[in-house]
Amino acid sequence: MRRSATLFFLFLIAACGGEQEGSGSSGEKTALLTAGTLGEQTVLPVADYLAKEQFANADQGNGMRQAQICKACHSLESGGPNMIGPALYGMFGRGVGEHAGFDYSPVMRNATFVWTPRALDAWLAQPGKFLPGNRMAFGGVFSQADRDDLIAYLLVVTSGNH
Repeated sequence: MRRSATLFFLFLIAACGGEQEGSGSSGEKTALLTAGTLGEQTVLPVADYLAKEQFANADQGNGMRQAQICKACHSLESGGPNMIGPALYGMFGRGVGEHAGFDYSPVMRNATFVWTPRALDAWLAQPGKFLPGNRMAFGGVFSQADRDDLIAYLLVVTSGNH
């Protein structure tokens, strides 16, 4: 019961997050990516993503802690059930809205991007702005380091690379 209350509290805090803009390398504010501005995507094997510096140097322990928020609505394990959100196992390289057996919102069914670390990073930064009209009631993960850690962790656990 205590764990459920803690997860619910963390979910509420995250869902109530404020506005966010990215920062460029020189500190100027930049617009975050959206599904419409994502552009052409390159899908790589999970091992290639994990070899990239931002994920190779990620804090897997922090990624696991960040994933507790995801696990309030999504299963991560192979064969895991759809919950409030779709099961995430095998998500990298899959088209959005394509997990069998989940009733996606029309905006998710009609989206055309593929789940890559780049797309997930933009989604996690601000889900409601990345793809307006989606039903995910989550405010986002505002720290780039936390998103990198979470994505690295998800690359491992949702692909069977652990």
